[in-house]
Amino acid sequence: MEEIALPGGNVGGAVRVGDTVRRPTGPWTPAVHGLLQHLADHGLSGVPRVHGFDAQGREILDYLPGDAYTEPPADDVLATALSWLRQYHRVVASYRPAGVVQWRTSLAELKPDEIVCMHDFGYYNWIGDKAGFVGVIDWDMAGPGKPLDDIAFAAWNSVPLATPASGEPVAASYRAARLRMMAEAYGDIDPLEILKGATARMARSVRVIRAGQVAGDPGMLNLGKVGEPERTERQLADLDQRIPEIAAHL
Repeated sequence: MEEIALPGGNVGGAVRVGDTVRRPTGPWTPAVHGLLQHLADHGLSGVPRVHGFDAQGREILDYLPGDAYTEPPADDVLATALSWLRQYHRVVASYRPAGVVQWRTSLAELKPDEIVCMHDFGYYNWIGDKAGFVGVIDWDMAGPGKPLDDIAFAAWNSVPLATPASGEPVAASYRAARLRMMAEAYGDIDPLEILKGATARMARSVRVIRAGQVAGDPGMLNLGKVGEPERTERQLADLDQRIPEIAAHL
């Protein structure tokens, strides 16, 4: 069948073949497939199901109908995505792979206070249609973490707390309102906690990207072509200066 290149994907390319997506694999793929199978077994919607491998050794996943968001989404989409994230965290809490597991960014055993986070919960991995949020793709970065890691990453990309590519500042009141919306949609979390968590979470991203580039991970090297992690470091420095003003609106 015809292969159609799918847009986006700095970390790894993908093509559509009929109602499936074919993607390159790596040492982390068995761990990710175990996670996706658990989510499927527990009925979580909006997640691609795994259908094995093709003749080229690529993984075969469901194609989620719709389009990836190309900019921070509207309020209703953001709220729905955070509500979905809370469902994901509830479902994944019972997924406890035994022993040391090879993830893309770590070789680690899940600690008692950790879950398997998605770790790439940015709007560019959210699929939507005319009705709104549909689901989440590109799970290769999944690995041990805490729920705040996913929430804070979403805030960085989707509030956005990151400095826009245009360089134009985002009003502190707007950022605060979006953080409050995220906290309300997710539930049982303070928006100030999300704000403060974003700096630690994105400092982790800087470390992960740089380590991956040193190790020769093709996806992390691709991120280097678009200026990462240096761009994130500059954006973090900008956010550090703006946190007091945003916090004042919370």
